[in-house]
Amino acid sequence: MAKVKTCGFPPLEDRDKSIALFAGLDFFGSGTLTKEDNLRLAELETRAVNDMFVILSDIWLDNEETMGKLHTVLAGYENVEVVPSLFVFMGNFHSHPCNLSFSSFSSLRTQFGKLGQIIGAHQRLKEHSRFLFIPGPDDVGPSTVLPRCALPKYITEELQKHIPNAIFSSNPCRIKFYTQEIVFFRQDLLYRMRRSCLIPPSTEETSDPFEHLVATITHQSHLCPLALSVQPILWNYDHCLHLYPTPHTIVLGDKSEQKAFNYTGITCFNPGSFSNDSTFVVYRPCTREVELSAL
Repeated sequence: MAKVKTCGFPPLEDRDKSIALFAGLDFFGSGTLTKEDNLRLAELETRAVNDMFVILSDIWLDNEETMGKLHTVLAGYENVEVVPSLFVFMGNFHSHPCNLSFSSFSSLRTQFGKLGQIIGAHQRLKEHSRFLFIPGPDDVGPSTVLPRCALPKYITEELQKHIPNAIFSSNPCRIKFYTQEIVFFRQDLLYRMRRSCLIPPSTEETSDPFEHLVATITHQSHLCPLALSVQPILWNYDHCLHLYPTPHTIVLGDKSEQKAFNYTGITCFNPGSFSNDSTFVVYRPCTREVELSAL
Protein backbone atom coordinates (compact mmCIF):
# COMPACT_ATOMS: atom_id res chain seq x y z
CA MET A 1 0.00 0.00 0.00
CA ALA A 2 1.43 3.38 -1.06
CA LYS A 3 1.76 6.23 1.42
CA VAL A 4 1.75 9.91 0.48
CA LYS A 5 4.75 11.77 1.88
CA THR A 6 4.26 15.11 0.18
CA CYS A 7 1.29 16.78 -1.51
CA GLY A 8 1.70 20.08 -3.32
CA PHE A 9 0.39 22.34 -6.05
CA PRO A 10 1.14 22.07 -9.75
CA PRO A 11 4.06 24.36 -10.70
CA LEU A 12 3.13 27.93 -11.60
CA GLU A 13 3.96 28.99 -15.14
CA ASP A 14 5.19 32.53 -15.68
CA ARG A 15 2.87 34.69 -17.81
CA ASP A 16 5.58 35.71 -20.26
CA LYS A 17 6.48 32.06 -20.90
CA SER A 18 2.83 31.18 -21.48
CA ILE A 19 2.37 34.06 -23.94
CA ALA A 20 5.59 33.13 -25.78
CA LEU A 21 4.56 29.47 -26.08
CA PHE A 22 1.13 30.34 -27.45
CA ALA A 23 2.08 33.34 -29.57
CA GLY A 24 -0.83 34.41 -31.75
CA LEU A 25 -3.55 32.98 -29.51
CA ASP A 26 -6.06 35.45 -28.06
CA PHE A 27 -6.74 34.36 -24.47
CA PHE A 28 -8.46 37.61 -23.49
CA GLY A 29 -11.01 37.70 -26.30
CA SER A 30 -10.41 41.20 -27.66
CA GLY A 31 -8.58 40.14 -30.81
CA THR A 32 -4.96 39.27 -31.53
CA LEU A 33 -2.58 42.23 -31.34
CA THR A 34 0.48 42.71 -33.50
CA LYS A 35 3.92 43.34 -32.03
CA GLU A 36 3.60 47.00 -33.07
CA ASP A 37 0.25 47.29 -31.26
CA ASN A 38 1.74 45.87 -28.06
CA LEU A 39 4.67 48.29 -28.22
CA ARG A 40 2.30 51.21 -28.75
CA LEU A 41 0.12 50.13 -25.79
CA ALA A 42 3.19 49.70 -23.58
CA GLU A 43 4.28 53.24 -24.46
CA LEU A 44 0.82 54.62 -23.63
CA GLU A 45 0.82 52.68 -20.36
CA THR A 46 4.02 54.34 -19.17
CA ARG A 47 2.35 57.72 -19.61
CA ALA A 48 -0.81 56.79 -17.73
CA VAL A 49 0.66 57.69 -14.34
CA ASN A 50 -2.48 59.54 -13.23
CA ASP A 51 -4.89 56.68 -13.87
CA MET A 52 -6.47 55.47 -10.66
CA PHE A 53 -9.11 52.83 -9.87
CA VAL A 54 -11.30 53.06 -6.75
CA ILE A 55 -12.67 49.64 -5.79
CA LEU A 56 -15.43 49.08 -3.24
CA SER A 57 -17.11 45.80 -2.28
CA ASP A 58 -20.36 45.21 -0.37
CA ILE A 59 -22.35 48.38 -1.05
CA TRP A 60 -25.73 48.00 0.67
CA LEU A 61 -28.04 50.43 -1.09
CA ASP A 62 -30.77 49.88 1.51
CA ASN A 63 -28.48 50.99 4.36
CA GLU A 64 -28.46 54.74 5.11
CA GLU A 65 -25.08 54.61 6.86
CA THR A 66 -23.49 52.89 3.85
CA MET A 67 -24.95 55.44 1.44
CA GLY A 68 -23.68 58.27 3.64
CA LYS A 69 -20.17 56.79 3.58
CA LEU A 70 -20.35 56.36 -0.18
CA HIS A 71 -21.36 59.99 -0.59
CA THR A 72 -18.30 60.97 1.49
CA VAL A 73 -15.99 58.91 -0.75
CA LEU A 74 -17.45 60.34 -3.96
CA ALA A 75 -17.33 63.91 -2.63
CA GLY A 76 -13.69 63.44 -1.69
CA TYR A 77 -12.68 62.27 -5.16
CA GLU A 78 -14.80 64.97 -6.81
CA ASN A 79 -12.36 67.54 -5.43
CA VAL A 80 -9.02 65.94 -6.28
CA GLU A 81 -6.92 67.36 -9.10
CA VAL A 82 -7.27 64.28 -11.35
CA VAL A 83 -10.44 62.26 -10.74
CA PRO A 84 -10.28 58.43 -10.75
CA SER A 85 -10.58 56.93 -14.22
CA LEU A 86 -12.65 53.99 -12.92
CA PHE A 87 -14.91 53.22 -9.96
CA VAL A 88 -15.60 49.53 -9.42
CA PHE A 89 -18.70 48.79 -7.33
CA MET A 90 -18.92 45.13 -6.31
CA GLY A 91 -21.95 43.54 -4.65
CA ASN A 92 -23.72 42.61 -2.57
CA PHE A 93 -25.98 45.58 -3.24
CA HIS A 94 -28.52 44.69 -0.54
CA SER A 95 -28.09 43.80 3.13
CA HIS A 96 -30.37 40.75 2.74
CA PRO A 97 -29.87 37.97 0.17
CA CYS A 98 -31.98 38.39 -2.98
CA ASN A 99 -33.25 34.80 -2.90
CA LEU A 100 -36.71 33.27 -3.36
CA SER A 101 -37.95 34.93 -0.16
CA PHE A 102 -36.83 38.39 -1.32
CA SER A 103 -39.81 40.57 -2.20
CA SER A 104 -38.36 44.07 -2.57
CA PHE A 105 -37.18 44.11 -6.17
CA SER A 106 -39.04 47.35 -6.90
CA SER A 107 -37.41 49.06 -3.92
CA LEU A 108 -33.99 47.77 -5.01
CA ARG A 109 -34.64 49.26 -8.44
CA THR A 110 -35.46 52.59 -6.75
CA GLN A 111 -32.31 52.37 -4.61
CA PHE A 112 -30.16 51.93 -7.73
CA GLY A 113 -31.89 55.05 -9.09
CA LYS A 114 -30.93 56.96 -5.94
CA LEU A 115 -27.33 55.77 -6.34
CA GLY A 116 -27.41 57.16 -9.88
CA GLN A 117 -28.59 60.50 -8.50
CA ILE A 118 -25.77 60.54 -5.93
CA ILE A 119 -23.15 59.83 -8.60
CA GLY A 120 -24.75 62.29 -11.03
CA ALA A 121 -24.56 65.06 -8.41
CA HIS A 122 -20.76 64.92 -8.70
CA GLN A 123 -20.32 66.49 -12.12
CA ARG A 124 -16.59 65.88 -12.60
CA LEU A 125 -16.92 62.19 -11.73
CA LYS A 126 -19.93 61.82 -14.01
CA GLU A 127 -18.05 63.36 -16.94
CA HIS A 128 -14.55 61.92 -16.53
CA SER A 129 -14.90 58.62 -14.61
CA ARG A 130 -16.34 55.27 -15.64
CA PHE A 131 -18.47 53.14 -13.30
CA LEU A 132 -18.33 49.34 -13.33
CA PHE A 133 -20.88 47.23 -11.41
CA ILE A 134 -20.17 43.57 -10.59
CA PRO A 135 -22.82 41.41 -8.85
CA GLY A 136 -22.11 39.67 -5.56
CA PRO A 137 -22.98 36.12 -4.46
CA ASP A 138 -26.29 37.19 -2.86
CA ASP A 139 -27.42 39.65 -5.53
CA VAL A 140 -30.45 39.27 -7.76
CA GLY A 141 -29.91 36.86 -10.65
CA PRO A 142 -31.15 33.61 -12.18
CA SER A 143 -29.02 31.40 -9.88
CA THR A 144 -25.90 31.21 -7.73
CA VAL A 145 -24.04 29.17 -10.36
CA LEU A 146 -20.71 30.61 -11.53
CA PRO A 147 -20.02 32.59 -13.62
CA ARG A 148 -22.85 34.97 -12.71
CA CYS A 149 -24.44 37.13 -15.36
CA ALA A 150 -24.76 40.91 -15.02
CA LEU A 151 -27.45 42.52 -12.89
CA PRO A 152 -30.87 42.46 -14.62
CA LYS A 153 -31.81 45.51 -16.69
CA TYR A 154 -35.04 45.97 -14.71
CA ILE A 155 -32.97 46.60 -11.56
CA THR A 156 -30.39 48.92 -13.14
CA GLU A 157 -32.23 51.01 -15.77
CA GLU A 158 -33.12 53.77 -13.28
CA LEU A 159 -29.41 54.22 -12.54
CA GLN A 160 -28.53 54.29 -16.23
CA LYS A 161 -30.88 57.23 -16.75
CA HIS A 162 -28.48 59.26 -14.61
CA ILE A 163 -25.21 57.52 -15.58
CA PRO A 164 -25.56 56.41 -19.22
CA ASN A 165 -21.98 55.11 -19.45
CA ALA A 166 -22.31 52.79 -16.42
CA ILE A 167 -21.10 49.26 -17.20
CA PHE A 168 -22.87 46.22 -15.73
CA SER A 169 -20.60 43.23 -15.99
CA SER A 170 -20.61 39.53 -15.18
CA ASN A 171 -18.87 38.01 -12.16
CA PRO A 172 -15.97 37.35 -12.65
CA CYS A 173 -15.05 40.30 -14.86
CA ARG A 174 -11.85 40.91 -16.83
CA ILE A 175 -10.62 44.28 -18.04
CA LYS A 176 -7.60 45.29 -20.08
CA PHE A 177 -5.50 48.28 -19.04
CA TYR A 178 -3.26 48.77 -22.08
CA THR A 179 -1.01 45.68 -21.81
CA GLN A 180 -2.25 44.56 -18.39
CA GLU A 181 -5.02 42.08 -17.64
CA ILE A 182 -7.00 42.63 -14.43
CA VAL A 183 -9.49 40.08 -13.04
CA PHE A 184 -12.29 41.05 -10.64
CA PHE A 185 -14.07 38.31 -8.70
CA ARG A 186 -16.71 38.94 -6.03
CA GLN A 187 -17.21 35.85 -3.93
CA ASP A 188 -16.73 35.11 -0.23
CA LEU A 189 -14.06 32.69 -1.32
CA LEU A 190 -11.81 32.68 1.75
CA TYR A 191 -14.66 31.60 4.05
CA ARG A 192 -15.78 28.88 1.66
CA MET A 193 -12.27 27.57 1.08
CA ARG A 194 -11.58 27.44 4.82
CA ARG A 195 -14.82 25.55 5.38
CA SER A 196 -13.68 22.96 2.85
CA CYS A 197 -10.21 22.57 4.42
CA LEU A 198 -9.40 19.29 6.13
CA ILE A 199 -6.24 20.77 7.68
CA PRO A 200 -5.73 24.51 8.38
CA PRO A 201 -3.14 25.83 5.89
CA SER A 202 0.22 26.68 7.43
CA THR A 203 3.76 26.65 6.06
CA GLU A 204 7.17 27.89 7.13
CA GLU A 205 6.68 30.96 4.93
CA THR A 206 3.29 32.10 6.21
CA SER A 207 0.15 31.12 8.09
CA ASP A 208 -1.91 34.01 6.66
CA PRO A 209 -5.15 32.56 5.19
CA PHE A 210 -5.38 35.17 2.41
CA GLU A 211 -1.85 34.45 1.21
CA HIS A 212 -2.66 30.74 1.12
CA LEU A 213 -5.85 31.49 -0.84
CA VAL A 214 -3.89 33.51 -3.42
CA ALA A 215 -1.29 30.74 -3.77
CA THR A 216 -4.05 28.13 -4.19
CA ILE A 217 -6.01 29.83 -6.97
CA THR A 218 -2.88 30.89 -8.90
CA HIS A 219 -1.29 27.44 -8.82
CA GLN A 220 -4.60 25.78 -9.69
CA SER A 221 -5.10 28.41 -12.47
CA HIS A 222 -8.75 28.66 -11.44
CA LEU A 223 -10.69 31.25 -9.46
CA CYS A 224 -12.86 28.73 -7.64
CA PRO A 225 -11.19 25.32 -7.12
CA LEU A 226 -14.07 23.99 -4.99
CA ALA A 227 -16.09 20.81 -5.37
CA LEU A 228 -19.21 21.17 -7.54
CA SER A 229 -21.33 20.17 -4.54
CA VAL A 230 -20.03 23.31 -2.78
CA GLN A 231 -20.07 25.70 -5.76
CA PRO A 232 -21.85 24.71 -9.01
CA ILE A 233 -20.23 25.92 -12.24
CA LEU A 234 -21.64 26.18 -15.74
CA TRP A 235 -19.31 23.88 -17.68
CA ASN A 236 -19.80 25.74 -20.96
CA TYR A 237 -18.43 28.87 -19.28
CA ASP A 238 -15.85 27.33 -16.95
CA HIS A 239 -13.13 29.01 -19.03
CA CYS A 240 -14.31 32.36 -17.59
CA LEU A 241 -12.86 31.25 -14.24
CA HIS A 242 -9.47 30.22 -15.62
CA LEU A 243 -6.32 32.06 -14.56
CA TYR A 244 -4.15 30.98 -17.48
CA PRO A 245 -2.07 32.76 -18.56
CA THR A 246 -1.72 34.34 -15.14
CA PRO A 247 -3.18 37.88 -15.05
CA HIS A 248 -1.21 40.86 -13.82
CA THR A 249 -3.73 41.69 -11.08
CA ILE A 250 -6.44 39.71 -9.26
CA VAL A 251 -9.05 41.55 -7.18
CA LEU A 252 -10.84 39.19 -4.79
CA GLY A 253 -13.87 40.98 -3.35
CA ASP A 254 -14.53 39.22 -0.05
CA LYS A 255 -16.31 40.04 3.20
CA SER A 256 -13.16 39.09 5.12
CA GLU A 257 -10.45 41.49 6.30
CA GLN A 258 -8.88 43.90 3.82
CA LYS A 259 -5.58 42.47 2.50
CA ALA A 260 -2.99 42.88 -0.25
CA PHE A 261 -0.37 40.36 -1.33
CA ASN A 262 2.10 40.22 -4.21
CA TYR A 263 2.70 36.61 -5.20
CA THR A 264 5.30 35.70 -7.85
CA GLY A 265 4.75 39.10 -9.49
CA ILE A 266 0.93 38.86 -9.43
CA THR A 267 -0.74 41.69 -7.51
CA CYS A 268 -3.68 40.36 -5.45
CA PHE A 269 -5.86 42.26 -3.01
CA ASN A 270 -9.20 42.24 -1.22
CA PRO A 271 -10.86 45.65 -0.68
CA GLY A 272 -12.83 44.30 2.32
CA SER A 273 -16.46 45.03 3.13
CA PHE A 274 -17.33 48.69 2.64
CA SER A 275 -20.65 48.38 4.48
CA ASN A 276 -19.26 46.52 7.49
CA ASP A 277 -15.72 47.89 7.84
CA SER A 278 -15.72 51.11 5.74
CA THR A 279 -12.71 49.82 3.77
CA PHE A 280 -11.89 50.15 0.08
CA VAL A 281 -8.84 50.11 -2.19
CA VAL A 282 -7.26 52.69 -4.47
CA TYR A 283 -5.27 50.96 -7.21
CA ARG A 284 -2.80 52.66 -9.56
CA PRO A 285 -2.40 50.21 -12.47
CA CYS A 286 0.54 52.03 -14.08
CA THR A 287 2.78 51.27 -11.08
CA ARG A 288 0.57 48.44 -9.72
CA GLU A 289 0.50 50.24 -6.40
CA VAL A 290 -2.23 49.20 -3.92
CA GLU A 291 -3.44 51.74 -1.35
CA LEU A 292 -5.49 50.12 1.42
CA SER A 293 -7.97 52.83 2.38
CA ALA A 294 -10.72 53.32 4.95
CA LEU A 295 -13.06 56.03 6.19
